[in-house]
Amino acid sequence: MPDHDAPERDVHPRRTDDDPGLPNDAPVKLKFRDRIERNPALKQAYRIVVGIVGFLVLVAGIIMVPFPGPGWLVVIAGLAILATEFAWAKRLLDFTKGKVMAWTHWVMRQRMWVRILIGLLTALFVYGVIVVVLHLIGVPGWTPNWIPLWH
Repeated sequence: MPDHDAPERDVHPRRTDDDPGLPNDAPVKLKFRDRIERNPALKQAYRIVVGIVGFLVLVAGIIMVPFPGPGWLVVIAGLAILATEFAWAKRLLDFTKGKVMAWTHWVMRQRMWVRILIGLLTALFVYGVIVVVLHLIGVPGWTPNWIPLWH
């Protein structure tokens, strides 16, 4: 049985820049998770922090979805954060990844004109969202008049 009071030895040499493969600090990271798992109070605090951070990222992504930019990517990142600690988030992330992959494979099997049409419709939808949002919140005064938005 190992002596837990003895100082820890680093049995895994550090990775040098010319070493190929995975970094050798992975065991150190695993020791961090082991310490969390062994301490119930720390484990609970860690789950709460992961839950809060994941939820905030998820909500930010949901807010970003109708706007141009990485909304869905941020939603998936929030789910990935939550999936590190919560089984329901892991199931939802796996479901989402499956649907995204199915959509991607379906689009790639289509003829080029269908893919171009999907891209154009997506761009038109994004432009429409921008126009509606700017109409609701107001178009900034610095916007040139030649841009076809409501002034």
